[in-house]
Amino acid sequence: MADIKILFTTSEITPLIKTGGLADVSAALPVALRTLGVDVRVLLPGYTQVMAYLEKHRVVATFDDLPGFPVARLLAWKMPNGLPLLVLDCPSLYQREGGPYQNTAGKDWEDNAQRFGLLSKVAAVLASNDSPLKWHPDIVHCNDWQTGLTPAYLHYAQGAARSVITIHNMAFQGNFPPKTLAELGLPPSCFDINGVEFHSYMSFLKAGLFYSDHITTVSPNYAHEIQQEALGFGMQGLLSTRSNVLTGILNGIDIDEWNPAADRHLVAQYGSTKITGKSANKEALQSRFGLKLEPDVPLLGVVSRFTEQKGLDLLLEVAPLLAEIPVQIVMLGTGDARLQQTALGLSHRYPGNIGVHIGFSEELSHQIEAGADMFIMPSRFEPCGLNQFYSQRYGTPPIVHATGGLVDSVVDCTAVTLGNGTASGFMFSSMTDENLLSTIQRAIELYRSPRKWKALCKNCMLKDFSWEASAELYLAVYKNVLKRK
Repeated sequence: MADIKILFTTSEITPLIKTGGLADVSAALPVALRTLGVDVRVLLPGYTQVMAYLEKHRVVATFDDLPGFPVARLLAWKMPNGLPLLVLDCPSLYQREGGPYQNTAGKDWEDNAQRFGLLSKVAAVLASNDSPLKWHPDIVHCNDWQTGLTPAYLHYAQGAARSVITIHNMAFQGNFPPKTLAELGLPPSCFDINGVEFHSYMSFLKAGLFYSDHITTVSPNYAHEIQQEALGFGMQGLLSTRSNVLTGILNGIDIDEWNPAADRHLVAQYGSTKITGKSANKEALQSRFGLKLEPDVPLLGVVSRFTEQKGLDLLLEVAPLLAEIPVQIVMLGTGDARLQQTALGLSHRYPGNIGVHIGFSEELSHQIEAGADMFIMPSRFEPCGLNQFYSQRYGTPPIVHATGGLVDSVVDCTAVTLGNGTASGFMFSSMTDENLLSTIQRAIELYRSPRKWKALCKNCMLKDFSWEASAELYLAVYKNVLKRK
């Protein structure tokens, strides 16, 4: 088969614009696919942050006749690693202060339906007979609700390519009033249970799940979970009926960016054969957060959104008990104001044991992964997760709730798994503060046995979380889609 051509359509990509794991996937997966001979080009909106990066770009198309949408240009540019980008330049929709989905006050942009309707529409145009480009994709790979209308538009297009949609988080669905359908140029007939209608709303995600040729999600376990009521968010019935075209593929990570042996953010670099450098990073982390410089006190790291989904409320509940053991905790993140204030209050109450940084810092996130003894990730649900990969790579065993991709990527430490060399962290099944506390205590008990702890850390660091295997699985999905009639 000749090289497969993929239009990878996304709403964010590292390092141009990022709010979460989708940006990391959008940057890494296309590159991994290109090493397999896949011709991938990435389409994304020209936000203010994206346009600031562009140099020596070319205008390759103008869209001035899309009903209901403003004039837009398509710009071609290559990232430093050679990944080709197609940037949708529409200043009235994308160039504004704030983030890709919300304004500076944290409220959703009121015109998000039009903003991501345009992204979806242009993706469909580029994958149909109406495309102004000579390059024509075989498949459009959509990601999350922001590109979910693309398969619907393709359903009504001439010469349409096939489509695949990846669900990164079922909780975000892009649901809008019914009138939005006409505003975005879709026919009334598709506002149906067998179409884009979802509980009397028009749903971008529902459109993608119904009209796409194949559905993927970011871990095998999450693919099972979203077919159940608890995590299906109302779409579990549709997903169950399409289970024959639903595939869970575990995300990978950029093993060059996340490499403790070459990490420029660390005071001391280290690897699986010589892990002693972790102690210097621990001391530096304690110092940065104003904690007591006590090398034998377990240091727990957190890099997370401060939300109940991430289970931070449970950690904050048990934090006073941990501080009394004593255990030290460092937390980096932003989110729910109440949880932030609780965390800051704990840092003032236990200044030598708990440190909190509200905000985000790429440098500090690397330093926490390297300097912490254990990483805490008690998510109520986690489609895949990335920090548990980073933690294992840095020899920092993660403590996780048994959900989503955490189940697929962390092996609970027991006498058996530690003995056979597969253990790579600690896991609890029922989401309670008591279970979280007892699991942390179980980890601390092993930490007190240096030989066993070193073996666990080495297990973590020897695991392969590169994108290579995952990219092969995506390629298999593409080939399967193209074989179908």
